[in-house]
Amino acid sequence: MSQSTQSVIITGTGSYTPAKVLTNDDMAKIVDTSDEWIRTRSGIRERCFAGQDEKTSDMAVAAAEKAISAAGIDRSDIDLIIVATMTPDMPFPSTACILQSKLGLGNITAFDIQAACSGFIYALNTGSNMLRSGAYKKALIIGAEKMSSILDFEDRATCVLFGDAASAIILEASDASGVGVLGSITGSDGSEPSLLHQPAGGSTIPSSHESIDARQHFIKMNGKEIFKQAVRIMEQVSSNILEQHKFKSEQIDLLIPHQANMRIIDSFAKRLKLPMGKFHNNLDRFGNTSAASVGLALDEAYRKGRIQSGDLILLVAFGAGLTWGASLIKWQ
Repeated sequence: MSQSTQSVIITGTGSYTPAKVLTNDDMAKIVDTSDEWIRTRSGIRERCFAGQDEKTSDMAVAAAEKAISAAGIDRSDIDLIIVATMTPDMPFPSTACILQSKLGLGNITAFDIQAACSGFIYALNTGSNMLRSGAYKKALIIGAEKMSSILDFEDRATCVLFGDAASAIILEASDASGVGVLGSITGSDGSEPSLLHQPAGGSTIPSSHESIDARQHFIKMNGKEIFKQAVRIMEQVSSNILEQHKFKSEQIDLLIPHQANMRIIDSFAKRLKLPMGKFHNNLDRFGNTSAASVGLALDEAYRKGRIQSGDLILLVAFGAGLTWGASLIKWQ
């Protein structure tokens, strides 16, 4: 990382969720499940699904425009776009390039990051370091997912957990010291990819009639193992970044975890010895929106007045890969 003392601050946040809301009772009409079964296992009450013609990039545009407006900048000043997604509009070109065109921006740097549910923090970390290098001034960071496009509605263990959304932040370089993105830690362990994966559609299992008939283009998940790994990993990476920056967990003003499962968040909170009042959760209303999740909760928390100048904010996530990440922010 560059040794520059220049800070990187978040100057605007934005998010978007589709208009179509499906309650647990609605899901029970599609798959063999119930409101009680879903709530007790996940904490989810409802989720939003994008329309058939609504693309990941469309949701990204809506979130981006809100963040740009909140930052009070001219969109033409953006010189970097990073989109975190595992449900891109198409395998290539990148959703970031499609977003760049839809926003009417010039010939700037734009690319996607695929780190599943950790994608927003990976993108935040990458964008922050690119700004610190001095080569870029204003970055648009996006997490956007159309998870409904890869859900198997014959698999009640997974299809009830996910929703569609997009979230966005504007990052800007600043001469202010001791504020903004203090640092991030990211990591991965690819030794057991089948714990959470989409088997087909890549070079291992190219798309075919056979792969479609075998329902290999949908999410497959080992829920019990993911639960155990998630709690351990989130606690470890959170402790590591706090120690790195010489903070104690009790100094955190607000913790925004990846919104995957309330039982995971509860167990994680107990490990950090933090009250749930220090967490911002919206899982009950949106489900797991993968790379959009952390940014969606961040935008909501800020707009609800839960984030004030000087607050210490911790973002933490885990996802398929396995991947994980944490970012520590001193709100300017």
